[in-house]
Order: sequence, then structure tokens, then C-alpha cells
Amino acid sequence: MHATQRESIILDLLAEHGFVSFRDIEAKLDGSPATIRRDLERLDEEGKIIRVRGGAKSVSSSDGQAKADLKLFGTPFHENVVLNTQQKKAIGQAAAQLCNAGEGIMIDGGSTTLQMCPFLEGLNLQVLTNSLHIVQALGGQPGTRVLIPGGAVFPEQNIVLPLFGEDLTPAFHAPKLFMGAAALSARGLMQDDVVLVASERRFMERAEEVIVLADASKFESSSGNVVCPLNEIDVLVTDARLGDKDASTIEAAGIRLIIADA
Repeated sequence: MHATQRESIILDLLAEHGFVSFRDIEAKLDGSPATIRRDLERLDEEGKIIRVRGGAKSVSSSDGQAKADLKLFGTPFHENVVLNTQQKKAIGQAAAQLCNAGEGIMIDGGSTTLQMCPFLEGLNLQVLTNSLHIVQALGGQPGTRVLIPGGAVFPEQNIVLPLFGEDLTPAFHAPKLFMGAAALSARGLMQDDVVLVASERRFMERAEEVIVLADASKFESSSGNVVCPLNEIDVLVTDARLGDKDASTIEAAGIRLIIADA
């Protein structure tokens, strides 16, 4: 692949996403890591991109904020939220029962974690979340205090994510983190977009216990960016459609398995 073709692909990725990781560039281009680094250095010197740790960002970004049309890879929230709704509500209710009154928790954005919200009322929780849907759902609950990290708003998922290697998450430590998944397999928990992966890793570093909410359909795919191996997950809440083989994989990893009745 000629240098001009590689550079065109890099610029197209940045135009669409605002930030792209070196790993994602490698996956898209036919070139060695050394060649790609030279391409990025040249584009940076020409003022067409901005080199940052782990990748590059668009020159249209300002003060760490991405342009308004940043997009995440993966299924948009409005499409995902109408899938497997009965199972997701049951999973959300079962997950909420793991919370203790008055404690601080973290809830990562997602269509399944959103289903926890109605069952948290009255527990007087302090909740750190990156999801504006969850902020709205918890906002009317007396006694529930909601915190959000800094960053850019990604409209497809309506979540707030820090960009370009920044860490804009409050200095918050919690006994429990509730998070979703695009896919689960023996490889681990996966998400579609590397920006989301980085944000979830920051959440995980601040939690004592990682609790994953995923309906059984998430075991039908094994593609994506790995957030963590299975042995970093403490609890999985899923539904009764989970197959015996997948259940054995989960239990072999030392994960506590909770089956929610839909």
C-alpha cells in the first residue's frame, strides 16, 4: 500500500472518530509498525493530525474536546435498548439486589445496566456513571447522588468518555462496578470501540468488585476489543438462555454466576 493511501485511511478514521489508537490503525493498514509511526510523524509535522500517546487525534479537536460528531464503533443505544428487554430487566433487578444501602457504586453505560435504575430507589446510593441515560433515570430519586466524569459526549450511546489518554474520572473508589459487554467469550469481556475500553479500564481500577450484566446473546459473538480476561470479573448476571458450555467456561474462570429469572 502506497504512503498516500495509508495517510488517506488515517485521515478518514480521524474524520469519523476524532481519535484513533495505534492498534486500530495497524488493523486497517498494510504496513509495519515502524512505517505507520513514520506516517503519523509526517502527518503531525504537516499539521494534519496531532500525535498523542497511543495513537492520534484530529486537529479539529480543541482543549481536549472532540468535535461534535464523534462516533463510537458498535450498535447505537437506541437499537440495542429494544433487544432482549425482558431478560435485561430481570438482570437489572438481580444486579440491584447486590447493592447495599448507603454505599457508593459505579455503573458503566449500557442498555442492561440502565435497567438497574428503578430498583435502586430508596437505597441512598452515591453513583458514578458515564451514562447520561442513567443520570436521567436516577435524577428523580430522592437520596441518590449522581456523579459523572469529564470528557466528550458520544451521541450514539449518550455517554461521556475522556479522550486522548486523559483521565478525567473523579477520585472515586467503590466496592462495586456494574458494567455491560458487547461480547463475552473465553477470550474475555469485549467492547466494540477502543475509546470505550480505555474508559472501562479506568473504572475497573477504582473498584473492588467487577460485576458484569450481560444477557445470554452476548455469548454468540467473540469479536471486539478485549477489556479484560474473564479472571478479572467477579460476578456475572445473565439469563436462563445461557448454554451449558458457556456456563462451564464462566465457572471455570472463578466467576460467581447469577441467573436472573425473566
